[in-house]
Amino acid sequence: MTTALERPPDLRGPDAAAAFAELFDAHARRLRGYLAGRVGESTADDLVAETFLVALRRRHSYDPERAPVKGWLYGIATNLMREHLRRETRGRRAGLRSVGRPEPDHGAFVADRVDAQRASAAIAQALTELRDEDRDALLLTSWAGLTPSEVAEAIGEPASTVRSRLHRVRTRLQALLTEENRDA
Repeated sequence: MTTALERPPDLRGPDAAAAFAELFDAHARRLRGYLAGRVGESTADDLVAETFLVALRRRHSYDPERAPVKGWLYGIATNLMREHLRRETRGRRAGLRSVGRPEPDHGAFVADRVDAQRASAAIAQALTELRDEDRDALLLTSWAGLTPSEVAEAIGEPASTVRSRLHRVRTRLQALLTEENRDA
């Protein structure tokens, strides 16, 4: 028996609600895990809900011939998360300016979000120095478990670009960690 998740979902058909229910059951937990590592659990819950609302509104733009639905959903979630982080950063800066305090280092903000078990201060600092596109590609593969092809769909770039970006980022991080270990 073939389930709806083994074939491209029909998001435009008369049973779109059932298709979205299956998509939610299949992807929401892992999507939440990916987001929670970046923005915290409470905000991740909100962003997962918003991801599926946006997907429902944009269901006519999903093209199953281009890529699996998983990449499409992670792309929506990543864009929502980026916007949330931008708003949060602007709000923090405005609040600090209003009370005359200096702005905190953005690296400390990102380091607080990195899993303490899997990351050291050197990794957190290296992540903050990455461009948004590089960081998103790296975290979509390592935290969300997407393949480079799925990441490509999520961020709207060719898979070859994503593979090249991942190679470059991993090489850079390895060099930074090696240098950090020598200095320690």
